Amino acid sequence: MIIIDQKKYYYLKLKENFFDSDEMIVLENMPDGYLYSNILLKLYLRSLKNEGKLMFNDRIPFNATMLAQVTRHNVGVIEKAMKIFRELGLIDILDNGAIYLLDIQNFIGRSSTEADRIRKYRNQIETEKGNVQMLQQKSENCTPELENKERVKKEKSKSDTEAQKNSPNSKNPHGTYKNVMLTDEELEDIKTKGFEYLIDRLSEYMKSKGKEYADHYVTLLSFAKREDKANATSKGKVVEYDEKRWGKIIG
Repeated sequence: MIIIDQKKYYYLKLKENFFDSDEMIVLENMPDGYLYSNILLKLYLRSLKNEGKLMFNDRIPFNATMLAQVTRHNVGVIEKAMKIFRELGLIDILDNGAIYLLDIQNFIGRSSTEADRIRKYRNQIETEKGNVQMLQQKSENCTPELENKERVKKEKSKSDTEAQKNSPNSKNPHGTYKNVMLTDEELEDIKTKGFEYLIDRLSEYMKSKGKEYADHYVTLLSFAKREDKANATSKGKVVEYDEKRWGKIIG
């Protein structure tokens, strides 16, 4: 069988026992088996120009409808045939739709380098499989939708961080070891009450004892209240609780 294209001759050289192989015997004993063998030969011939690779062109693979048209069989028969060819190991279909006729290198003439040619062909299939998977992964990881989602996520995170930083309710680190967290309003209140010095004391205490407090502002109020009582008691005075000074949150 010879195909001529622009003065190049492509030929398929079948062995005399081609139809006696296990695959062909199984294939032709199936319902519509002779149709399948006819389709297989047509696929071999059509793939010769690309040394066994079957594509409509460099970008577009064959689908069942297109194969039905070029082989002149109906779509249902083509779909069944392709499934059977794959199960018998006669073809391999890559993720990009390229169809490889796996045994075709056994039928393209004979030479002293036949084994090398077959090995090269198999390597070509594996290489293309890897390229297809790599392109798919890259496409999945770099879709415009994903890139836009990541960009929006980063911008939102940046915006939230800035908003939190500029918020009057955001807590900032203070004290000797920068571990006392206070809002600007809380810090101003502490300064007004006159016990700003307790911030460093609390910072050093937390650092040395490994202590943690849920609310550093409330803790400072408690420290200040106890210190006021202690100072007053040492002078022999009775200390009354000043709700206006310390607020209702101090017990």
